[in-house]
Amino acid sequence: MNTLIVFSHLRWNFVYQRPQHLLSRLAMRWPVIFIEEPVPGADSDRIEFIAAAEGVEVWRPHVRGTEQGMHPAHKAVLQKLIGQAIQSRKVRDYWIWFYTPMAMPIAEKLEPGGVIHDCMDELSLFRGAPPELLEQETALFRAADVVFTGGRSLYNAKRDRHANVHCFPSSVDALHFRAGVQDHPLQAALPHPRIGYCGVIDERIDIELIAGIARARPHWELVMVGPTAKIDPASLPQLPNIHWLGQQSYQDLPAFINGWDVCLLPFAINDATRFISPTKTLEYMACGKPSVSTAIRDVVEPYGHVVPIRSDAAGFVEACDAILARSPQERRDHDEAIARIIARTSWDATAQAIAELIVEAEATREASDLASPDIAAELRRAAGSMRARPAAAGVAAS
Repeated sequence: MNTLIVFSHLRWNFVYQRPQHLLSRLAMRWPVIFIEEPVPGADSDRIEFIAAAEGVEVWRPHVRGTEQGMHPAHKAVLQKLIGQAIQSRKVRDYWIWFYTPMAMPIAEKLEPGGVIHDCMDELSLFRGAPPELLEQETALFRAADVVFTGGRSLYNAKRDRHANVHCFPSSVDALHFRAGVQDHPLQAALPHPRIGYCGVIDERIDIELIAGIARARPHWELVMVGPTAKIDPASLPQLPNIHWLGQQSYQDLPAFINGWDVCLLPFAINDATRFISPTKTLEYMACGKPSVSTAIRDVVEPYGHVVPIRSDAAGFVEACDAILARSPQERRDHDEAIARIIARTSWDATAQAIAELIVEAEATREASDLASPDIAAELRRAAGSMRARPAAAGVAAS
């Protein structure tokens, strides 16, 4: 394999998270082409080529159609644009890496040496998920040579669907999130205590929880860093001690987090959060900061001994009060506990382990003399299987 062609539902310049961490490291071994969702409503159909990182080129399609995402209406034009770009770039001997099953129909005319699926979220449970996503996920599992999951919960949900599934929870770049970074100017004037959150603000965040904390402790400053997505920004509570600072760069996140006294994992308990593995959990720890979370399984099971778990605003306030009142010895004990956790993981090690599994999958395919994966055939097979099921069985499967 000479190249990884990646199809993603997330933009490279959105929140810096799992795809960017992994692919920027894997690009040191294989050049990465990162194909984003199309930008609709363009004057002409074209691909914008962006040098995003060393070894990573982003292909951002612009299409005249108005539908959002990898909609079936864009299929023909995206196939044409991507096919032409592959030819013009002389891309040969490539594997396809999928972050979203919705890209399967777009890739059905490609001839990859193999297929990788990095399942970082249960996208079928997200707001606005298209109904065809499940059958396309079925096709992706059948076509894939190797599957990675973004957390233990996802691994448990997917491990029986493929013979080569591996769990790689969120990790951290500890050096980037080192303690002692200078405070960020956008919050430097705010008094303490500061209670902070960084990440996407969408249907997975319990907005009423944030408002409840702010009302219960008006002398606390709540700093909310991250872009708003899939919810109306006007619905965000506007209180004097809540500061909605919007999306900030990955480079600036340590300056924000290091200026907080307690960090928040204020996730709603709903379908969209059932399988999440929040990257920020370890990022908070790498900054040496305590945090409080709702009962997200991939926080409770590995980190519940160092992260208090609460269900409502009153519980969060109680836990934050206790953290703020910790004795020097309690703080040292906490620091030692999270330092041991951080020492056991890194994005460098995760990327290396994933690279080794890809090499193994490639060797297995070559030794078996298997033909290139027929993505179109797997899509047809999945669609036929879904149509053959009784309606009740289809609902249960979801």
